[in-house]
Amino acid sequence: MEPLFQIKVKCICCESSFQTSRVRPSLKKAIKTDSDFCSYFKDINPDFYVVRVCPYCGFASTENFREHLVDKQKKAYYDKMGNHWKHRDYGGVRTEADAMECYKLSLLTAQTVGEKDRVVSGLLHHIAWLYRYEGNTTQENRFLGFALGAYINVFEKETESLSNTRLMFLIGELNRRLGNFNEAVKWFSRIIHDRSITDAAMIRASREQWQNIREEMTGNGTELPEEMQISGA
Repeated sequence: MEPLFQIKVKCICCESSFQTSRVRPSLKKAIKTDSDFCSYFKDINPDFYVVRVCPYCGFASTENFREHLVDKQKKAYYDKMGNHWKHRDYGGVRTEADAMECYKLSLLTAQTVGEKDRVVSGLLHHIAWLYRYEGNTTQENRFLGFALGAYINVFEKETESLSNTRLMFLIGELNRRLGNFNEAVKWFSRIIHDRSITDAAMIRASREQWQNIREEMTGNGTELPEEMQISGA
């Protein structure tokens, strides 16, 4: 059985129909997952096929994009990207390089039409993961920083539409990965000590990362943040 299957998609910008590939659900089980939810797969990475690129106008979207565009958004897209697009079909098998191109196209598309911060933040984070797969730490950290800023915007503006605890954890975890330990501890501590939070998995993950930071800072001889001096996790 082939790992990929085709689905038919209608472009929300030019309204053309096209085929794009998806990975069969039976092959989507990860063999490993990083603490910021970056997953690794044995044979084929489903994340490579999340972005749907219209071969006719280049509009690159995911299932999280809005379902319709107004004329003003379409004009903005064509002015910046669509009028310069040369036909290219990403509907078949994708390499890591193809996946990167698709995600970056989708990021530019989302920014051009004014998609919500939650969509942009996810694209930025996925691009960071693609750089992680490549072993390009410099670019990975660059995009983790962009994703962190976008996640903070989501937390401030759109918390009613997302899992608030998971979002708080991601903000703490990206701060930890970028070496912003004091900020990371603040976010993890909020999850650990807020009695209204009942997400056991996120509380446990926050405790683990809180302790990892403590051990790393103690080992480096770095002064612990106030939250760690006052109480334990």
